Amino acid sequence: MSMNRHFGPELRRLRLEAKLSLTEFSVALNYDKGHLSKVERGERSASPELARRCDAFLGANGELQCLAIRADTGSDGAGSPNSTNLWSMGRRAVLAAGTGSLIDLGLRHGSTASAAVGSLLPSFRTQFDQLRTLGQSTAPKVLLPLLETQTRLVAGVVADTPSATRAPALRLASRFAEFTGLMAQESGDSRTALGWTGEAVALARAGGDAHFGSYALVRRALVTLYDGDATGTVALARRAQHDGLPPRIRGLAAQREAQGHALVGDERDCLRCLDAARDLFDRDDASSSTEPLIGTTHVTDPAAMTTGWCLYDLGRTKAAAEVLDRECRRVPPHALRTRARYGFRRALAHAASGEVEHACAIAGELLAVMPAVPSATVDRDVRRLARELSRFRSSRAVRGLQPTLARVIAPTRD
Repeated sequence: MSMNRHFGPELRRLRLEAKLSLTEFSVALNYDKGHLSKVERGERSASPELARRCDAFLGANGELQCLAIRADTGSDGAGSPNSTNLWSMGRRAVLAAGTGSLIDLGLRHGSTASAAVGSLLPSFRTQFDQLRTLGQSTAPKVLLPLLETQTRLVAGVVADTPSATRAPALRLASRFAEFTGLMAQESGDSRTALGWTGEAVALARAGGDAHFGSYALVRRALVTLYDGDATGTVALARRAQHDGLPPRIRGLAAQREAQGHALVGDERDCLRCLDAARDLFDRDDASSSTEPLIGTTHVTDPAAMTTGWCLYDLGRTKAAAEVLDRECRRVPPHALRTRARYGFRRALAHAASGEVEHACAIAGELLAVMPAVPSATVDRDVRRLARELSRFRSSRAVRGLQPTLARVIAPTRD
């Protein structure tokens, strides 16, 4: 049996073990479904890039990549130093080796390197946009291996190229790293999230972006916010608001500070920060940039949505419900993760206002999509909603919702 046939069945076995349909797998890898089907049946060979992606995505620790290399060389691996080494290397080392091989294939020398990297950047940018969109409807743990792969790939491809070409690629790599950190936080791993955020800062700095480090403070403040640390959230957010920063970063920092003030009931400072955020977003021209937009891309008016969020924490539940009703209707239907994040806060506001049936109707729609977009951060509001609704056990709507609510929150309990 050829090595090609070894690779295909092993790929299919690992895919099924991960409980992924061929359609889901093809979307996640951004590969044609028909091509993957032929690879699994042994009718087509796997390219090194496809093998690398599959290996990282399925956590095969180098096994798939090694099978692809052995198929390509016709060797069983016994006489090949490279395949022997790859077989014993961990996943991170395999990814690094794969990246290096791309550089060796013609990205090392002067104008050739610049032209090659320049031609790759649009593809990498498209991949980033696709992964960001996919993050709205896919479990974070499914995306994390692919995001890690792409971050290493983009950063590694330009390692030895001239600085003029290297800079934009490193800045894009920093965005991959930052998004990887966000997905790590969504999966419940705050420590890894902070680690990736730190790596994003280093990549951005190497790419000449002097401002991204301040945005990283806003991302760190999101971690402290969900940890319930209002003081830490405010302190981090304030460090990202000095005058030399772009209006969008300062606006995102101001609304994060507002959320910190709301946690402790400081309405005056909360509303002051929200006003500042609104003014800064009005002055923002980031949408004209060719680089990915920093912060949410699925909320039409971030300051307004955050106002609704904060009003709930401030105890102004009716006002919160009115704002969140309006703003949540503006979230695109495909943005399931964003809909869940603010939708459960909306349901909380209605429940706390005594509008129990309406709260249950909102929550019922959102609970149906939660298995597709599990979120450690959203889970906090889901549990709060369960406690809020427990006060209304006599309500038929509450009794009808409780089994589904229990199934969603049960896996998050220790």
